Amino acid sequence: MLYALSEEGVRYLLVGAYALAVHGHVRATGDMDLWVERGEDNASRVMAALKRFGAPLGGIEARDFQTPDTVFQIGVAPRRIDLLTTIDAVEFEEAWREREEVEVVGLKVPVVGRRHLLRNKRATGRPKDESDARLLEGEEE
Repeated sequence: MLYALSEEGVRYLLVGAYALAVHGHVRATGDMDLWVERGEDNASRVMAALKRFGAPLGGIEARDFQTPDTVFQIGVAPRRIDLLTTIDAVEFEEAWREREEVEVVGLKVPVVGRRHLLRNKRATGRPKDESDARLLEGEEE
């Protein structure tokens, strides 16, 4: 999926537990969270990437990726991919400007920066995210 997103020029950020791992704290997860920018052009590129990847598209349209709070899931845990149009407490453009990149098998993957990941983790109210926030703050090892 990452290759398809890259090939289609999608603006996205790796978030969630995979981003946490990039920032030095590995934990088990059942999915890969990818936050996509909600612009009209980007939404069309997301659809092209999903088609390229071979994702089942029943009922999903480009406009869904322009709508806040959309979550599109592909597959099942522990190999599920979640495409998100919103994350708590962070605006995409701000996070995009401060993104980091990690190279994965020759592909540059954009990752939400530590500051924005921490802000997001603090805002969700979920126990696992509170634990992740403490890790990012250096309170737990």
